[in-house]
Amino acid sequence: MNLSRLEIKKNITKTEDRNLSFRVFDLKLEQIEEYLKPHKKDHFCIFIIEEGTIQLHIEEKKTLLKAGKIAVIFPDQVHFLSDSSTDLSGKLILFEEVLFCSDILKNELSAYNVNLSKILNCVLLSQKEFQKSQSIASEIEAVYKNPSLIKKEQGRFYIKIFLLGLIESVHGLQPLLHPETDADKSLFIHFKKLLNEHYKSERTVAYYAGKLTVSTKKLNAVTKKHCNETAIHAIHNRILTEIKRQLLFSEHSHKEIAFDLGFSSPSALNKFVRSKLKETPTELQHELAQIYTV
Repeated sequence: MNLSRLEIKKNITKTEDRNLSFRVFDLKLEQIEEYLKPHKKDHFCIFIIEEGTIQLHIEEKKTLLKAGKIAVIFPDQVHFLSDSSTDLSGKLILFEEVLFCSDILKNELSAYNVNLSKILNCVLLSQKEFQKSQSIASEIEAVYKNPSLIKKEQGRFYIKIFLLGLIESVHGLQPLLHPETDADKSLFIHFKKLLNEHYKSERTVAYYAGKLTVSTKKLNAVTKKHCNETAIHAIHNRILTEIKRQLLFSEHSHKEIAFDLGFSSPSALNKFVRSKLKETPTELQHELAQIYTV
């Protein structure tokens, strides 16, 4: 399957879009035509459902979005939409990663949860919270329709307020992360960051423990606490996630996937998949293709 990657800079509907880092549209069927096939985006995407229903598929999961729900899709998450009702309505907000995320996701939001992208993929709000989110979305849309130098900066802060409001609604009034009170969570966040950067070449618990200057026993205890799995299982699951993505969405051969992910041979890849999933890469590829048949 040839997986497309949608770019926000190519989503131009008016002259001002060339100098804007966000977009706001009504959630209509004609607006989401590109989203009906599996794809990735180089930007964030927020679906605000006001009426009707639609199915959201992210990686291997399927979620029904209905009135009162908000979904945030992170850059490079494989996803698509299906089975929309005829009365579907709401808002669609797109915004660039670079402009908004350096301060939001790396600082404020990382303090709330170590699996933020999954938590925000589908959020059901109370009526009061949803109405507040709608109000903020309207402010963002107003800026988008009539942008100016000052208003563009306002739009940035409105989006930040919108995202922080979602996090607060999910996590209630949890205190922010402070190293002195929750060092374990901080350690786990850094482990996950390192893992995403080095999983193709580094697969030992000792490597990550060394980088984090903790013992392997300590790292295992932390991963068990925060994701209910050992460090080695976390490493292997990260590799499996990438294997699944490439089997389904790339046109690479099994040999190319094996070498890209640091395996010595296709047979080593085969052995790894068999040991974890009790099936061959070919069988796994067929199974995943059934999930993403649209």
